[in-house]
Amino acid sequence: MRTGEPLPAVGEVLAALATGLWHWDTATGLVTVDTEAARLLGLPAEETVLTEAQTRARLHPVDWNEITGVIQLAVAEDTLAEVRVRIMDDQGQVVRVVRSRSKPSFDPVKKVYELIGTLQEVTEPRPGTPAGRTAVTGDWRRSREAFLLDAGRALAEARSTTEVLRVAAGLSMPGFSPDGLAVFGVEGDRLTIIGHHGHQPGDESPFSHMALATDYPAAEVVRTGRAVYLSSPDDYRSRYPVTWPLAQRFGRQSWAFLPLTVAGRTMGAWMAAFAYPVAFTPDERSVLTTVARMLAQALSRAGVAESERELTDGLQRSMLPTLGPQIPGMSVAARYVPTGGGLQVGGDWYDMIPLPNGRFALVIGDVQGHDVRAAGLMGQLRIALRAYASEGHRPDAVLSRASRFLHGMTYGDTEATDLRFATCLYVEADPTTGILDVARAGHPDPAIRMADGTVLTRPTAGGLPLGIDPDADYPTTRITLEPGETLLLCTDGLIETGGHDMETGWKRIRTILEDHKGDLEALADALVQAVHGPSSHHTTGPLADRREDDIAVLLLSRQGECAGDPVVVRPRVRRTMLSVAQAEPERVAVARQQLRELLHDWASADQVDSAVLLLSETLTNVLVHTDADALLLAEVRGDPGERRMRVEVTDTSDDLPHKRRPGELASSGRGLVLIELLADVWGVDPRGEGKSIWFELWEATGEASADGTS
Repeated sequence: MRTGEPLPAVGEVLAALATGLWHWDTATGLVTVDTEAARLLGLPAEETVLTEAQTRARLHPVDWNEITGVIQLAVAEDTLAEVRVRIMDDQGQVVRVVRSRSKPSFDPVKKVYELIGTLQEVTEPRPGTPAGRTAVTGDWRRSREAFLLDAGRALAEARSTTEVLRVAAGLSMPGFSPDGLAVFGVEGDRLTIIGHHGHQPGDESPFSHMALATDYPAAEVVRTGRAVYLSSPDDYRSRYPVTWPLAQRFGRQSWAFLPLTVAGRTMGAWMAAFAYPVAFTPDERSVLTTVARMLAQALSRAGVAESERELTDGLQRSMLPTLGPQIPGMSVAARYVPTGGGLQVGGDWYDMIPLPNGRFALVIGDVQGHDVRAAGLMGQLRIALRAYASEGHRPDAVLSRASRFLHGMTYGDTEATDLRFATCLYVEADPTTGILDVARAGHPDPAIRMADGTVLTRPTAGGLPLGIDPDADYPTTRITLEPGETLLLCTDGLIETGGHDMETGWKRIRTILEDHKGDLEALADALVQAVHGPSSHHTTGPLADRREDDIAVLLLSRQGECAGDPVVVRPRVRRTMLSVAQAEPERVAVARQQLRELLHDWASADQVDSAVLLLSETLTNVLVHTDADALLLAEVRGDPGERRMRVEVTDTSDDLPHKRRPGELASSGRGLVLIELLADVWGVDPRGEGKSIWFELWEATGEASADGTS
């Protein structure tokens, strides 16, 4: 070629060098070869597109299995993939040896490879020579190391016996790959088949429950703990003539039987059978031995994990009750999700107990800890609570007795470092009236979703967690579950899991309660999914373990007036009720918060502030100027935009309030003045014993409130 002349085309250069070009895309499963590459593969010398199966048919099966390992290693090290392969004719004879060099790329999203490479014939080793019958990759040792690392990772990630067997069946060993696998276990003096691959269903029958004294390679491996290698059918026939007829029908040419040993104990045997002769060189035996050790460890771990899961399921089935009989006029749903660690058992529980008076008790609680001791205490405490409730005791008496019971169990001869307590919420429900008597022992307050979707927490009087003070008192709070409303009882795992505290966790749960449109069972599933779903869901906090605590959820829904729609009822009334005792002035703040939650979607924020101010004035007036307790009843009626809010505070004092004109420096006397200025209507109603002072506000639009009108 003279200086200044254009360079020849790449294809012409490759053809002159007897080098073929090929392209392989695993996404489509197609291999494109040019004229020279087709010739080197023993095909007509023309550009063509082959399937992976057609390409594989032209290559020696041993070399094809090695290609995968070389490609994976090249991708991991960002190098060229170089391999020598033997080209076979239609009669299975080696016609030539070629060298392939390629640059693979891997798409981690689609999990596919794409390779562009070259093929070039090499003269060494020649077909028929000893070198021609061995693996001819460019770096067999590196391929073996890559294979063992990949196999070890895959077996370590397998969590069950089925997964371990699936991984073992998919292993492609460098230089040689079995087409039949079997894993044998031991039960007493018999062999068992744990799993197999490359055989038809029923083929394992003659080998199952075979006596260990049988003249069979796997039985000998289990007896002696030493591997058995059979390079040819003649070797098998001469060493094991009794069981050779059982293996002959599979048509295999070589077999390796290796012991599965863990902590010095042979737990079974692994068989790898080959469709072609294998010499079992030291390198090949090393690979097989290493795989057998990893397989034994994986099977041992999977067996322990499955035993733990079986124990966990048994504990849960024995300790957690079913919900029992249906409650007339009410629906119940419950969920329990154990922590993700250890035995997956803990101290959370729920229960539903029929009572002698025709009512039902709902119980939910949490024993401190996530271990077997917590689960055991939980089971005993649940039985004690059920016994006390079945005797007909009131909620406060049930919790008092349960606290004394747990204190006696944990503070007796127990070490001081393992003292336990339990939180609990006990609800006695009257299905006829919807009245709920609630006693609480250090547990999160219940919440109620009203018929229109509004969700309110229900502050209840409570005492210390069970087991701390044997003489603790547990006051009872009475609330009413209206038709169409749903009561939520849960443990703190539902609220605080995922990096949340009680405040942010409750906001997440409240969103699910308000937005859910399905039935009670679907709502229970949605609450659990909100906690264990992806970290981006439902305004979760920092990324954290989604199984860091047990979760127990109990839902009680009172059916509405429409029998065809017992759960989702939307009346135009929502209300809340709260008592404020003389000795509990701090509950005034709770009442203010309850009213704000009741008016969470009120159109005018100014009216909400006015209502909270007036409520605070009326409650404070009762506590300061009388010796009686106050009862708050707040109610909202009507459609959005046209609603009326009525707040009523009742006490047992007969002294009626009087409107006064306080001076500038007076500290009281402004309550009725504020009510007259801010309320749309108000009044004082005498009762048989006591009185009721009330006021109403009518919902104003945003424009009206901005103008100061109502």
